[in-house]
Amino acid sequence: MLIRSKLLSNKLPCPSLSFLGVKHQLAPLLSMAMLLSFSLTSKADQPINWPQQGWNVMVTEKPYADLVDDLRSAVSEADMIVVTEASPTHAAAQRGEIIPGNRVIGVFRNDFAVTIIRESVPAMIEAPLRFYVTEDDAESATLSWKNPRDVFAPYITEHTPDLANAAQELDVIFQQIGDNAVAP
Repeated sequence: MLIRSKLLSNKLPCPSLSFLGVKHQLAPLLSMAMLLSFSLTSKADQPINWPQQGWNVMVTEKPYADLVDDLRSAVSEADMIVVTEASPTHAAAQRGEIIPGNRVIGVFRNDFAVTIIRESVPAMIEAPLRFYVTEDDAESATLSWKNPRDVFAPYITEHTPDLANAAQELDVIFQQIGDNAVAP
């Protein structure tokens, strides 16, 4: 309010600028508003360029919130556990920013953790494995994830056959979870 009242009373300098052919004292503010609106939508309307190698990407006709709920249910039905959740959307909203729905859901189970640790301690940095739900528009969202066998590939050797088997089993489970989550 203090800045506004000084601007209106011309006690602070505010140069006259030509904005879209019109001289206006508020040109700097209008310019800033235009830049802000462009920055908020700069990539939101462009198609997402998902990696081709090692990813599963399922575009759905489900609204974002429904897909998140259906994913949680599918995880539970597969006897897996939601271990972590992170939402840049909610964090951004707390700062006054608006971005499309975006949630990373970490999924794992302790028996897999024990098997993997016994085979390769460094491989556990990859757990939990993550699903990624992104809002496409008000009526659709995308579910994506990295294939577990690709995630664990750097750790699999001839000395880690149980890790290779766990990765293959997790591939099947994650595909089942994805299929169930996007089903109508």
